[in-house]
Amino acid sequence: MANVLDEIIEGVREDLESRRAALPAGRLEADLASIAPALDPLPAFRAAPGVAVISEVKRRSPSKGHLAEIPEPAALAAAYEAGGASAVSVLTERRRFAGSLADLDAVRQAVRIPVLRKDFIVDPYQVTEARAHGADLVLLIVAGLDDLLLRDLHAQALELGMTPLVEVHAPDELDRAMDLDPVLVGVNARNLKTLEVDARTVHEMLPRIPADVVAVAESGVTGPDDVAAYVRSGARAVLVGEALVTGGRPTEAIRELIAAGTTARPEQE
Repeated sequence: MANVLDEIIEGVREDLESRRAALPAGRLEADLASIAPALDPLPAFRAAPGVAVISEVKRRSPSKGHLAEIPEPAALAAAYEAGGASAVSVLTERRRFAGSLADLDAVRQAVRIPVLRKDFIVDPYQVTEARAHGADLVLLIVAGLDDLLLRDLHAQALELGMTPLVEVHAPDELDRAMDLDPVLVGVNARNLKTLEVDARTVHEMLPRIPADVVAVAESGVTGPDDVAAYVRSGARAVLVGEALVTGGRPTEAIRELIAAGTTARPEQE
């Protein structure tokens, strides 16, 4: 069976080499001096009364194909912020998601809340690149990295002032993630190797994440009921893309997701 994650990463590496040739690492690192310090998303994530929403700028997906045009990612991000989103996630992978670093730049300039570069990070160059384009968070997918590279990329992100969102899908991946002493762990309902979605994965794994780590539920959100269920299982934040870009009312939709999380949050917390 084809491994979709491996296929995506192969394309990511090819595109990365083109960018590296155009802008060598030394020049990219020099650009960091002109970038404002990264924003810390954790206070807002932890203080959210019900759930923090990480809203996503997402045009396509390998499983669903075209989702939305999004001619002005900055305007969409501003609508997310107006609805109460705690952060904005920006897809920058080109081949399967129709994203770009230009989208990241536009969103960073449009909002005051933290911005996540969501991509398939497999090289230190991409972490530096994320910070150079103003990202405050960077996604690290455990399934796509060996232990040494995962640890190095995690440490690099921290050194640059960013917050790594360490994404897992299976118990063994969570064990590997916890070896990093992470502050932010996402459980993805989507198996990136097959693209199948099963929300039970999130519900089963969230309780295993220590209370001092902010737990993020990813994928499988079609509306407020899904968010409420994730919150009851232990999610402090949810990452939502498809439901927001296809619904036509991003600001109102985020408010509804937050309200659902607030209702679902156990009183003792």
